[in-house]
Amino acid sequence: MATLTMENVKYRYRGAEGYAVKEATCAFVPGQLYAVIGPSGSGKSTMLSMLAGLDLPTEGEVRFDGENLNDMDLDRYRREDISMIFQAFQLFPLLTVMENVCYPMELIGLDKKEARERATQFLFRVGITREQFRRFPANLSGGEQQRVAIARSLASGARIILADEPTGNLDGANTERILEILMSLAHDDGYCVIVVTHDMEVAGKADVVYRMRDGFLEK
Repeated sequence: MATLTMENVKYRYRGAEGYAVKEATCAFVPGQLYAVIGPSGSGKSTMLSMLAGLDLPTEGEVRFDGENLNDMDLDRYRREDISMIFQAFQLFPLLTVMENVCYPMELIGLDKKEARERATQFLFRVGITREQFRRFPANLSGGEQQRVAIARSLASGARIILADEPTGNLDGANTERILEILMSLAHDDGYCVIVVTHDMEVAGKADVVYRMRDGFLEK
């Protein structure tokens, strides 16, 4: 069974005359890296927002493991089932690297010692060194910040990673490093990784590419 599906989904913002997403039917399964590409204003971000449960479809259904998001506890869904990575990293500036990654685990009541042990594993997984654990985000490069953001996304235990332009602020070398990490998470660790992007390099490495054009989703 697909982990996450959209079935005949349409979305219209309140007060708008037309639909931002006019027709979207797709499926996302574990162990795959997906790219959703298209020009600005094509509906990509709106689609991602619905996959994240931040918005619900005007028509159609978004389902997680067969259950309609309309019928789910969306706060719990966003906390436990999906995690997000952003172009601007969205790390807490006054927390250290270690504290940023521990935060989602402590939020759900995990013991601090265990949270630190797990955070260490996640940070090593994305190539952050122990010496960097006590640094603040401002003392890291853009690529390092994005790797910390990926580690934090793993900390929630969610198996679906939604990434919004994760390489948009990075140079070529760091883009390649982030892509290697995302591909490894999908292929080696069985995560379902969905990337919304303008970057054709990302699309070229994806297992499946969806294209948004004027609100329509095409494969």
